[in-house]
This record gives sequence, structure tokens and C-alpha cells, in this order.
Amino acid sequence: MEAFLVSITTVAVAEMGDRTQLLSLVLAAHYRKPWPIIAGVLVATLANHALAGLIGVWFGTLLTARVLDFAVGVSMLGMALWTLRSDRLEDGSAGTGRSAFLATLIAFFIAEIGDKTQVATIALAAGYSSLLAVVAGTTTGMLAANMPVVFMGKAFAERLPMRAIHLGAAGLFAILGAVFVARALLQ
Repeated sequence: MEAFLVSITTVAVAEMGDRTQLLSLVLAAHYRKPWPIIAGVLVATLANHALAGLIGVWFGTLLTARVLDFAVGVSMLGMALWTLRSDRLEDGSAGTGRSAFLATLIAFFIAEIGDKTQVATIALAAGYSSLLAVVAGTTTGMLAANMPVVFMGKAFAERLPMRAIHLGAAGLFAILGAVFVARALLQ
């Protein structure tokens, strides 16, 4: 349960103002079909985070518990710094696919590659023994952050205190990183 709760919280907070959340906003404005967009986000996130989780589990088997905790902790501290940098959506990112689902699926999967939530999924899967709980948590966190944007659109996104959200996410990553580093040092 801890793996699920940490995963959902980490990704939901980290996703605020992220490029994939901005992509969801652009897709929602372009297609105005929220359910196919949500379905595309779900399928793309499941595929992307399952692959990331498998990579994390593989890394986890190669390392001792102490080295793994230290590596996860350092990666979370790095995520804290990365979160402080605001993402901006580049022109042309929405795509011109024939359907909202397909456009979302492709654009979202590609946008998630190398994204901080994918890196967090790798680290969480390496640090926790339950791949299913981590992928379910990170996917749920992604949906929790993106569904309001898709349904409420631009008006909702413009009212969020993005700087405060980024600082909160950075703080969460820093706390998680410190816990993992401390756990490694105490072993």
C-alpha cells in the first residue's frame, strides 16, 4: 500500500504544470472530446510507466539494498531540482491525428519519454518490491492531475498557483530523497 500511495502522490504533484499536462490542455482545446483524450492518457501512461517500471525493477535486482536506496534517494533529490524548472509546451505538440484518442495516445506516450514522471516511476519501481502498485499509483496520479485539465480546460489551468505547486512537488521529492538516502546511510 505504501508503494501505491507514494507513487500516486509523487506523480500527481509532480505532474502539475508538466509538459504532458500542458499537452492534455492543448488536446482538450483542440478536440473538445474529453473521454477519448482521457482514454488516450490512460493507455499511453500504462504502457510508458509499465516499461519504466520494468526498467526500475531490473535496476533494483542489480543493486544491493543500500546502493539501491542511495540511488533512489539521489534520483529523488535530482527530481526535486528538476521540478523547480517550469515546462513549456512547444508549438506543434498537439498533433493532427484523425481521432482524439489516437492523437492523445501517440503524443502523450512520446511526451512522457524522459519526463520526470517516467524517471520517478523508474526510481519508485527500483525502490519498492511491487511493480503493480507502483505502476497503478503512477498511472492514477497521472490521471488525477490530467483529468481536471481535460474536463475544465484553460479556465482551470490558469487559476492554479503553479509556482507554489512546483515548490510543493520539489519539497515532496526532496523529502522522499532524504528518506531514501538516510535509509541507505543507516544500513
